[in-house]
Amino acid sequence: MQDIGRAQAPIGVFDSGVGGLTVAAEIMRQLPNERMVYFGDTARVPYGSKSKDTVIRFSRQIIRYLKTWNVKAIVVACNTASALALPEIQKELDIPIIGVIEPGAMVAAASTKNGKIGIIGTEGTINSHIHTRLIKEQNSSFEVTEKACPLFVPLVEEGLFLDTPVVDTIAGHYLDIMKEKDVDTLILGCTHYPFLRETIGKVMGDRVRLVNPAYETARALGNLLKEQGIASEESPHDKEKQYIFSVSDEVQKLYQFAKNRFPFPVENALQINIEEY
Repeated sequence: MQDIGRAQAPIGVFDSGVGGLTVAAEIMRQLPNERMVYFGDTARVPYGSKSKDTVIRFSRQIIRYLKTWNVKAIVVACNTASALALPEIQKELDIPIIGVIEPGAMVAAASTKNGKIGIIGTEGTINSHIHTRLIKEQNSSFEVTEKACPLFVPLVEEGLFLDTPVVDTIAGHYLDIMKEKDVDTLILGCTHYPFLRETIGKVMGDRVRLVNPAYETARALGNLLKEQGIASEESPHDKEKQYIFSVSDEVQKLYQFAKNRFPFPVENALQINIEEY
């Protein structure tokens, strides 16, 4: 049975920066009736080099902020926070919350032909080994290769993700191990990485499938909302307020980034002092 009151509430989505816009875009495409509040922690990006305790603290602050919007569900659109904080904060919430890791891991396990899967992500995500554990639960014989790519997030945050010699060199350096291991499926284990998809695809070649967890996460969210009876079945009346974007620093950078790489307009974004939450 649908809870009509809750169904009209927005979904909260958060990331360490602008990378989570890849997830936001998929939610907007796949679930056009839903409202959404997005928060990017641009003042404290990247999360991948920070401790587990710090990532948990940041995530709790952001969730407190999102709950001021009376969100009905939360998507942790950050692989590092999904790996390090999600197991803790799930216990503390009275609303559904999902991350981006499990959907991508499940698709990779189902897609590989030769049983060799690669994962690229931040140091925090890779050191958690959570993708490997989830994949091995599907098939213990799969060979999983992990690689931290710490420079990818700063490149994307600064808008340096186009096909340039610098990006090509860095990507080639990080991805050599994946080619050596003959992986046929590569998980883009950070929501920033799809912005580098063209370069990563060029380095890896056509025969390697790139798994973008953003698409699968939006599908998982849609299923969750239906199961909970809180999916919105009609488009919001006030379309201008359907999507709220907020960051912890440099709103102008968000506008510029969205103008160049985001398929939907971003206007009137809010700058939030997240340390107040």
